[in-house]
This record gives sequence, structure tokens and C-alpha cells, in this order.
Amino acid sequence: MENPYPINNSEYLTGNLLLAMPQMLDERFMRSVIYICAHTSDGAMGLVINKIVDSVSFPELLDQLNISTDSADQEIRVHFGGPVETGRGFVLHSADYIKDATLVINDEVALTATIDILKSIADGKGPERSILTLGYAGWAPGQLDQEIQANGWLSLPADNTLVFDNKPENMWENAMKKIGIDFNMLSGQSGHA
Repeated sequence: MENPYPINNSEYLTGNLLLAMPQMLDERFMRSVIYICAHTSDGAMGLVINKIVDSVSFPELLDQLNISTDSADQEIRVHFGGPVETGRGFVLHSADYIKDATLVINDEVALTATIDILKSIADGKGPERSILTLGYAGWAPGQLDQEIQANGWLSLPADNTLVFDNKPENMWENAMKKIGIDFNMLSGQSGHA
């Protein structure tokens, strides 16, 4: 049988989602959904897209960065993107907004980590769909592959509906359902017949 997680295929998880297995006890990643922005022989980088930072709002973030705007959208929520560089902002967004510093992940999704995208979003000129995060999740070369093989994560192809149209609090369960898994059956705490 062929290995479903080929370590030698450097682009394997780019543009996919990682779902934390139910037994994940690390508070930072428990029940998390991570969008993998890059996965190469140098390691992997992704954004947790289903955990909200309650301590800062989008208008407060703009104020901290001295970005003035008359119409900052109060509905934009700031997400915990991961434990690395938590003071740095990243925007995962639809590919209708591409600038020089944008990493194009695929035909539909891109990543930008500049103040300019925050200004564009605040002015209503940003991408059609976006998720603003503080921080990111990072893995050393081969580390993510090892974690998947140790049953720490499930992966599935990302789709824009799952990524951009889900409430963060429902995203993990909806992603599990999308791949046809009853997460209670994966947990060591489920009942026995």
C-alpha cells in the first residue's frame, strides 16, 4: 500500500487543511483547523483559522498600528493564527487581491502579511473574503509529516466554503463531517459496545 503522506512530495499539503485529532491536548491546537500556506522541504507554515482572539478587535488593531479609517468593519474578527510571531498579522484571503508581497497559494487563495492589506480592508478595498490572524503555526523540515504519521492530524483539501463561510466555533466539527468522520468514534473517550 502506498504511503498516504509522502514525505518526499514537498508540495503535498500546501492549500490543504489540517484538523487536530480529538486526542490533541495542546491548548494552542486543540480542535484546531489549520490552513497550510506552504509545505516544502524547508518545513511548513500554516494559519489556525478557527480560533478567535478575544483580547483585540479589528478597529483596536488598526488603532495600535496607527491606521486611520472612518469605516473600520466591526464585524471582522481577529484570529489566533498560531504560536509563532503572535505580534505579526497575516491575512488569508481570496485571490482577487494580489500585491507584490502576496504569496499566491493557488488559483483561489493567497496570503498577505503587510500593513497595506489591513489599510485596504479598512477602506473597503481589500479582498472579497479574508481571515485576519495574529501569529502562525510552523514546522521544521519533516516535522509535520511525522506528526501526521503519528496520528496528530487529519488532512483534507480546503474549499472556500469551509474556509471562509464557516463560523470559527463550528469549523472543526464541520470539517470532520466533510470527510465523513464522526469525531466521537476517533476519541479514546467514546463509549464501548
